[in-house]
Amino acid sequence: MKSITRICFKLFRLPLSSLQFILRCMLALTLSVYRTTVRLLLRDWMLRLASPLVRLLIAGFEFLLILNFRLSNLSSRKISLNGGGTVMHFWVPTKLKPGQPTLILIHGFGGSSLWQFFIQVWHLSRRVNLYVLDLLFFGDSYSDETDRCDDFQARCVVEGMKKLGENRFNVAGISYGGYVTYKIGEMYPNEVEKIVIVSSGICYTEEQKNEHLEKLGKSPKDFLVPQNPQDLRHLLDLSMYRANWLKMLPGFFLQHALDAVLKENGKQKKEILEYLINREPVPEHGNLSRETLIIWGDKDSVFPVKYAYELQRHLEPKAKVQVINGAGHALNFDAPIVMNNHIISFLQN
Repeated sequence: MKSITRICFKLFRLPLSSLQFILRCMLALTLSVYRTTVRLLLRDWMLRLASPLVRLLIAGFEFLLILNFRLSNLSSRKISLNGGGTVMHFWVPTKLKPGQPTLILIHGFGGSSLWQFFIQVWHLSRRVNLYVLDLLFFGDSYSDETDRCDDFQARCVVEGMKKLGENRFNVAGISYGGYVTYKIGEMYPNEVEKIVIVSSGICYTEEQKNEHLEKLGKSPKDFLVPQNPQDLRHLLDLSMYRANWLKMLPGFFLQHALDAVLKENGKQKKEILEYLINREPVPEHGNLSRETLIIWGDKDSVFPVKYAYELQRHLEPKAKVQVINGAGHALNFDAPIVMNNHIISFLQN
């Protein structure tokens, strides 16, 4: 009898174990789905909460940037040009310092001058009469003209300065601003005293240009006018060496930063890049008659440091190169005070 009972128990035990296994799997799956759902709902709730907080944070930071410029003896001015169809925004000295050099500071691609030079203006404005501007289609500057060449930008900068009462000045530009700076020096030799070009690959042959574009792996239009956080991270990775921690910011934060700072006038900015990519190489011998300082980071991934020496050879004998060690393309973030010190020393000697 015991043997029969044992056999029956074993016969029933197998399906019972299987049922228990199935029940355990179903329970585990249910718990997994529940936890995943909770996490997704929590993440969605957190993102919904974070979104206005990030916008508020960016707006608050922009307010602090404006305050920083105002405390740096700068006030905002908009200058109408070309019958009002073009408006150029300047930060101008609230009070001029007699005997101090006058300097125009010109930004590169990216955000406005407010975002690009916020680390530098306090230090520079104490030593020079500083004018900081937004190039056309950046920040608060705009135009109904279809001209996208650096000649047009240069002409608007100088006409704006003359309307502000400045007919003699020094000029410094970084990256794309370096192209505009070069043109200002070339077109207005009587107005310009000294020139500073920072991280700007002006001199190249057609072969060098094609080789460099291939090394970048993307068209400049794809990352210099970023459309999503991945594009922005790629731009930050290329541009910054010391300050590349910025690329570690969460994607939703970078997206809000894009929407707030970088997405305006995307079409016009791409047209500017199209012009730069297809422009003719500069002549073998430069047309700048003024003394020129070329500043570069030795870790520049956008324009390798060899382009600094190419530009120096192009402008000999009036150009000298200053390389900053351990800095990338965006010297305004990687080494802003070192860059300032080189500019001030150059202008005052």
